[in-house]
Parts: sequence; structure tokens; C-alpha cells
Amino acid sequence: MMQKKPMKGNLGKLPSSLKWLQWKRCNLSSYYSNYYPSELAIFDLSESQIERIGSQEWTWSRKKAANKLKVLNISDCHKISAIPDLSKHKMLEKLIAERCSNLQRIHKTVGNLKTLRHLNLKDCSNLVEFPSEVSGLKNLEKLILSGCAKLKQLPEDIGKMKSLQELLLDETAIEKLPSSIFRLTKLERLSLNHCYSLKQLPGLVGNLSALKELSLNGSAVEEIPDSIKNLEKLHTLDLIWCKSLAALPHSVGNLKSLANLWLYGSAIEIVPESIGCLYYLRSLSLGNCQQLTALPVSIKGLASLVELQIEKVPIRSLPHVGALKSLKILEIRNCERLGSLPDSIGELSALKTMTITRNDAITELPESVGELQNLVILRLTKCKRLHKLPDSIGELKNLVHLLMEETAVTVLPKTFGMLSSLMILRMGKKPFCQVPQSTEITDTATDAKKETEPIVLPSSFSELSLLEELNARAWRIIGKIPDDFEKLSSLELIDLGHNDFSHLPSSLKGLHFLKKLLIPHCKQLKALPPLPSSLLEINAANCGALESIHNISELVFLRELNLANCMSLVDVQGVECLRSLKMLHMVGCNVSCASIVRRKLDKVALKNLDNLSIPSNEIPSWFTPSEVHFSKHENNEIKAVIIAIVVSVNCAEPDDLRDELPVLANIFAKIVRANRPVFTTGMYLAGVPTTPEDQVYLCRHQDYHPLVSILEDGDIIQVGLGNLPVTGIELKKCGIHLVHENDDDYEGNEESLDETQQSVSERLTRL
Repeated sequence: MMQKKPMKGNLGKLPSSLKWLQWKRCNLSSYYSNYYPSELAIFDLSESQIERIGSQEWTWSRKKAANKLKVLNISDCHKISAIPDLSKHKMLEKLIAERCSNLQRIHKTVGNLKTLRHLNLKDCSNLVEFPSEVSGLKNLEKLILSGCAKLKQLPEDIGKMKSLQELLLDETAIEKLPSSIFRLTKLERLSLNHCYSLKQLPGLVGNLSALKELSLNGSAVEEIPDSIKNLEKLHTLDLIWCKSLAALPHSVGNLKSLANLWLYGSAIEIVPESIGCLYYLRSLSLGNCQQLTALPVSIKGLASLVELQIEKVPIRSLPHVGALKSLKILEIRNCERLGSLPDSIGELSALKTMTITRNDAITELPESVGELQNLVILRLTKCKRLHKLPDSIGELKNLVHLLMEETAVTVLPKTFGMLSSLMILRMGKKPFCQVPQSTEITDTATDAKKETEPIVLPSSFSELSLLEELNARAWRIIGKIPDDFEKLSSLELIDLGHNDFSHLPSSLKGLHFLKKLLIPHCKQLKALPPLPSSLLEINAANCGALESIHNISELVFLRELNLANCMSLVDVQGVECLRSLKMLHMVGCNVSCASIVRRKLDKVALKNLDNLSIPSNEIPSWFTPSEVHFSKHENNEIKAVIIAIVVSVNCAEPDDLRDELPVLANIFAKIVRANRPVFTTGMYLAGVPTTPEDQVYLCRHQDYHPLVSILEDGDIIQVGLGNLPVTGIELKKCGIHLVHENDDDYEGNEESLDETQQSVSERLTRL
């Protein structure tokens, strides 16, 4: 880090007509006494080392001092303990002292600055008191005291600040507001967020006739005064996380201008029926109101409501909502007791987003859902008992996102292909968990039959020509997938992992925009057909029956190929042509197949690879075991760090976390500096071996990776097991090699060279 040098010279040389002086990070603790910029209007000393602003440093109170000053900024001046007498500055309009962490006192004359319009003392965490006499601040428009955690009271005559428009007191220790606050008839914003000591508001708060925003987020307020009904201009009432607030006054219905009513996390037990009179309400948040058991019937009167959020509320039903003609966003999350949606849901003609997630009671959606002609996003994620989509779903012509992961739906309606705008379809299931059974008495034999029936996508499915993402993970798709996938011409991502089909359609090659093909754990899959050259990633890990892969030499953009635990695979034709390949994972594969593939990789391919994993128990002898000490060379920059590890997995020791993760977790690399770790990173070891044989993982970290870029002389790089609760993993060997400039740059033939003369990547071809 560059050391700061003290500024030299004479400030008196600066012109006396100077109007704007910005001196951020000034490292002087005092000023030159012979410089009086009489025309100075803006003075910015933020982030400076100045200790005091007073007559000893800059003669602020003398007649020669700058009396035309309008803006003074001393933000982040952490050594200043007091704001001095500024009474001579008759034109001062703006005083900013944010984050002056040592500031404790403000001179009483600040309360007489008649020209002051903006006073910002945000996050002055040690400020204990504010001047008690503020009658002079008649033109102050904005007072910010948020984050003054030790400030317990405001001046009693605060009502004399006739021009005050914003009063921000968030995260202060204020216990009560002065009774004179009702005189602030121009106040538009009052913010008391996270005022944990504030239990009540003044009864005359309703006299703040200009108030537009009242924010009590996280405060200890126990009651809202009935006088709130007089706040005719109130636009936003924020009562989020008011855990002591159990009720709203009936008079809340008089707030005719109210647009936002946020009750998330409050202790509200009943929403008053008068809420239906809030004709201009646009946003209503009832999330986490765990004492609220029902919504008022009068909610149908909210004709302007645009967003309704209900989360973790123990309601069993929704009232008639069809009258909410302006509603665009409906969110119902974690309402586990809600057993159904009303038929009137289809009358929400403006609805664009409907979210019903984490529900264990809803079994089906009403047919009226098909009437939501403007619906763009439908989220049904983790509705674990939802077993059926309505036939009318095909009528949703504008639906773009259908997210229904981890539901009990196993059959798509025949009309599904009519979703002509659908681009994102996520309907994957959790591979390792059973969908909960219905609590109703069912025919066991019928249920068992359904569990074994092959899943067939409806014939209309291929009509989804705009579909970009398809996730049908763990849908129990069996047999051969129909060969009409080429009609899904917009597909960019396919996730068909954890299914039981034996063949993929040959028409996949026609998907010219496909970038990711994810088919892990398809244990019946025997072959991969010709694939499109647009692919960036193929994941076929744990496809134990996979015997052959069509020549992949044309996949010129492929960056990751995961074939971990494909034990039946014999060869990977064309892998030597993949110059974009960065990751090749073959742990758990047949040793013979892995050896064939490894021999195809020349030094250029190995230089490009960041991750390579194959069955083996050897690390090159020229790697440094366990840890390596880094010495910086002025003319020989480090370009990469290569780490090789040998591991084995005790497959007889089951571990859900280890077996369900796509990577081998709990192995870390770290940099130790002066006996302290300064950087730790988990190794990206894709593919968890399903055999106990040793596997070697080779990871190359390029110079832009922190494991390389932050290295300093004397650092130590270490590799070892972490503290994650993953069992059955044995780290048998590890080695580290530092790649410096010119160590891996030779492009000529190296077969005749001695090993010590060969490039790093050439030596890796002997791995």
C-alpha cells in the first residue's frame, strides 16, 4: 500500500476568491491560520484526519473567516469529537457529518442557524445529545439522525422547525417523540425504523397533515393512535416486524390516499373490515403475520390493489378475490393450512404473476385458472400434494414461466402444448425424496400402479416452439423419448436427470441453440446420439449403463464434460478435438476407458483444462507434497497453481450429504500468511466416486483466481480436509505445483526433451 505523504506548502498561496474546496482524505490535523477564503461556498473535508473544527485550527468564529459558506461536508472524519460554534456562518445551508464515529457533542449555536436547510448526522454512533434549543432552525427541511444509536431524546421544541419535511430517526434509542411534534405541519416523511425503545406514538400524530410516509419497521410500537385517520395524505404505512403491534385501529379505513400498507412480521391478529375502504391501496403485505387466521371479506373493496403478499399466515381459505380487477401480483407462500383456491381466482383479469409455493394442502387448481389471460408467471414450487393441473391451463396464451418443481403432478394435460408463449418450464422433482402421500384414504393397489406406470409427455408437448428451458428431473420417464424434440427449436437447457429412459431422440442434433444437456443418474441410458455443436456443457454423470457416445469432435464450444461413474463406457471419440474444454470429469469410470481418453489429450488440451479427474492413485513426482512455500521473483511472475489430490470414498459408509451432492465436498485449499489463513477455497471436484478405488483430481487455478492473484512472498499453500459434516472421504495424497512464466509456453515438439526441460502440460500427458 502506498504510504501517504504530508502535504507541504503554504495554503496562503491559494486565491482568496476560492469558492469550492474539496479536500477529501486530508491527512492534516490542523489548518494554516493565515488562510481565510472569504468567498468559500462549498468545503468538503470528508474522510479526513482533522481532529477539531474550531478557532485554533481554522478561525471559524473570527470576522475574517469564510462567512459565505453554504455547504460543509465532514463525513467520515472519525477523529472529530465536536461540531463547534458556527454562528458566524450566516449563509450555511447544508451540514453533512455522516459516520463521524467519535462525534459526541454539537454546539448549541447550531440550533440558531436560520439558513440551514439540510442537517445530516447519520451513523454518528457516539452522539449522545442534540441541542435542546432549536427554535432558530425555522428553514430546516431535512434532519437525518438515523444510526445515532445513543441518542435517546429530541429537543422538546422540535415543533418550531416549521419547514421540516423529512425527519429520519432510524436505529436511534429514542423512547418517545416530543409532544410538540404535531406542529410540524409540513412534515412529509417520518421514519422510525428499528427504534427498539419506542413503544408509543403521540396521540396528536394525526395533526401531521402533510405526512406521506410513516415508517415504523422493527420498532417496539404497541398501538397506532386513532388520530391516524386524519392523515389524509398518507401514502405509505410501514409496520413491518412490529412484533408488539397486535391491532390496527378501525379508523385506518379513513386513509383515503394510502397506497402501501405493509404488515409483514407484525403481531396483527385481525385486519379491520374498514380496510375495504382503502380504494387507492396498491400494495398489501401480510407476510409472517402468524396470529392472523383470516382475511376480511371486505378485501374485495380494494379496487386499486396491484400487489397482495400473504406468507406464513395460518389462513384456511381466501375470501372472494375476483373483485380485485387491478391485481397484478398475488403471492401466497408457506400458507400450509390453505387447502384450496376460490373459483373467483379466474376473475383476476389483470393478474400477471401468481405464486403459490410451499403448500402441503392444495391438491389441485380450479379450472378458472385458465381465464387468467394476462398471466405471465405461475409459480407452484413445493406444493407437495398438488397432483393435477387443470385442463384449462392451455388457455394461458401469455404464460412465459411455469415453475412447478417438487409437486406431485405426474401427468400433464393434453392441452399443455397450447401454451404458445411458454419459455421456462421447471417441473423437476427431488430425486432422493418421496412425494408425501395424500391424507385421504386411497386404493393402495391403484396408488402402487401409478408409481410404476411410465410417464409419457403429451403429444402436444412438441408444440412448445418458444421453450428455452426444460427441467423434467426425476419424472420417471421410461423407455425411448419420442423423436420430435427438434420441434422445440428454441431450447437452450435440458435437464432430464434421474429418469429411466434408455435412448435420447436423435433429433437433439437439430437443437441449434442448446447449451446445456443435463442427464445425470439416467441409469438405463445406453447411448448418446449426435449432439448439436452449440453445447457448452454435458452432464451424464452416474449413467452406469452408458456404453457409447457419438463422436463429439464437432462440439467446438464444449467447456464441461461430466462422465463420472459411467462404468460401461468404452471410449469418448473426438475428445481430443475439444479445444474449448475446461473440465473433464471421469472419476469412477472404467480404468481402461479413462486411460484411452487420457492418452488422447495432448499438451494443448491439458493446458486448457482447469479440472481433470480420472481413476488413478498416482501424483507426478515433480509435485510438492502437502504444502508449498511461495517465493516471489521480480522477473518471473506466477501464472498458475496446479493441485493434484488422490481420494477414495468408503461407499459402505452412507452419507446423504455426500451422496446427493454433485461434487466431492470437504476438501479445501488455503493460503497461510504469518501462521494465519488469509484465503480458503473449496476445491471443485465434480463427480462423487461410487467405487472405493482411488481417484485423482487435477485442478489448475489460473492467475486470476485468488489462490494465485493474492499470493505474497513467504505465503504457504496447503490442501486438506475441511470441517463439513461429510463422512467416508479419505484424502490419501496431495501435491502442489507452481507454474511460473515460461514454464508452460513452449509450443514445439517435446518428445526428445528431457523431462526437466519439458513444459508443465507436456509432463502432464504422462500422468
